[in-house]
Amino acid sequence: MLKSLYIKDYALIEILNVEFQNGLNIITGETGAGKSILIDAMGLLLGERASNEVIRKGAVKSIVEGIFDTSKNKKIVTLLEENEIEFNDELIMRRELSLKGSNRCFINDTPVSLNLIKEAGNLLVDLHGQHEHQSLLKSETHVDFLDDFSQCEDLLTSYKHEITLLHNIQKELRELKERENVLKEKKELYSFQIKEIDAISPVDDEDEKLLNELRILENSEKLMELTSSVYNLIYEDDNSIYDAIAKVQSEINQLVEIDKTFNEILHETSTAISLIDDIKSFVRNYKSKIEIDPLRLDEMRGRLTAINSLKKKFGGSISTLIEYRKRIGEEVNLAESFEEKTAELKVQLTKQKEICGLTASELTKTRINSAKVISKEVISELASLGINDVKFEVSIKQNRVDNGNENYILLNNVPLKFDTHGVDTVEFFISTNIGEDLKPLAKVASGGEVSRVMLALKSTLAKNDKLPLLIFDEIDTGVSGRIAQKVGIALKSLAKHHQIIAITHLPQIAGLSDVHFAVEKRKIEDRVVSSIRELNEDERIREVAKLMSGEEITDSSLNGARELMGLLK
Repeated sequence: MLKSLYIKDYALIEILNVEFQNGLNIITGETGAGKSILIDAMGLLLGERASNEVIRKGAVKSIVEGIFDTSKNKKIVTLLEENEIEFNDELIMRRELSLKGSNRCFINDTPVSLNLIKEAGNLLVDLHGQHEHQSLLKSETHVDFLDDFSQCEDLLTSYKHEITLLHNIQKELRELKERENVLKEKKELYSFQIKEIDAISPVDDEDEKLLNELRILENSEKLMELTSSVYNLIYEDDNSIYDAIAKVQSEINQLVEIDKTFNEILHETSTAISLIDDIKSFVRNYKSKIEIDPLRLDEMRGRLTAINSLKKKFGGSISTLIEYRKRIGEEVNLAESFEEKTAELKVQLTKQKEICGLTASELTKTRINSAKVISKEVISELASLGINDVKFEVSIKQNRVDNGNENYILLNNVPLKFDTHGVDTVEFFISTNIGEDLKPLAKVASGGEVSRVMLALKSTLAKNDKLPLLIFDEIDTGVSGRIAQKVGIALKSLAKHHQIIAITHLPQIAGLSDVHFAVEKRKIEDRVVSSIRELNEDERIREVAKLMSGEEITDSSLNGARELMGLLK
């Protein structure tokens, strides 16, 4: 719902801030007071285009801002998430027009495009007036109204999932075809590179291992010399470390016999001898494995050179080289099995088109059943609103694809056009006079008839329509008396499911308001200014009475107003 509307320096409005309520919000005022300006500003907020000519004289920019309660609007949540805009229970939309020609749009203080403002507006408000923002007059929206009434969200979700799978297969097939010529051109090169790499067949970290092994082989003579020296120092020399520690141990044994406190030191000498013995064994074993092999050395140097050459040519590391070999191997395999892979994908594509067709047909069946109910109820609603002998029909058609068009889904082997809604083209048709043919709703006459058609449709779709706010600009055009009363009752009933803001000249409608606002025009310092204020109960009675009798308000008109408002006991 719309919680508040703020307008600054727009046409005759200097500054205006109005807070709306749930239920039926009625706006009245004399002709020229600025009611239409209010609706124009609302249209601007919802994404309609405007020039800087609407900026109030003397101002540098116009601002229109609306605060909406979106706590239960899942579609808005999804839209904001998709566009990475912070969401909370209140959504703030703002449009700014400047004399410099700039047009700035914001959602929750985040700069956004005009298209996104319009998209958000389409999920928040349906504005019925002399504006383009009339979703029921846009045939492309009729399928959404029908689906909301049908409550077929699960079917739609299932269908969209299958369409996504279809698009994935189409994309894979398209990419495969695009790669065919490239693969054919590069197959010979890739095959040569594969042979070149496979001739060496390096493994992960082999270059590092070769470097370590080379370092050892290249220093084999030095290793032999050093290990021999270490072994001799530890064990073979006349004054070897092993002999020296053994002598120390023998003398400490003699000390222990005199003073037991040397026992701990004796244990340490045993540990030292054991450690020296381990070192001796390790050095001896290492020395026995040292090889001085010039042929092996040359072989390893050659392999390392070959690996480094491959790395330089195909990648900076062996892992990159191996990954490249894997990729071009797959490319060559694909080139060799292209026809087979293409045929396989085409079979998958045909099967998926049939699955999509079956899922779409379930949607069609549901829509056909709902269309019959909607037609019957709209005709009944229009009769109660004074439009008799009306015919209303929900047209549901499917279209075959043109020859050569491969973008289709299959239903009973018939190729059909499709979109995210299915295969159905849905449009509302109406005839309001006997003998007239049914015509698209978008082409019916303007004025009160259109407003009542809109109201009848909205009343029928009310329980399932997700739009929280409906705005009716002078829905009473062309109606009066008993019909006006019925229009008011219909609006009141509709307000149980939606927030309604309606501009009216008729007391029969104004008298049923939950909240009543009056638009007034005043002269301030040689300037005309429009303003709006909420009326209390006494002011509401007088405003309804004025709509009944004109400027001269009588006791009779006051009593009549109270009666319309249900205040007489």
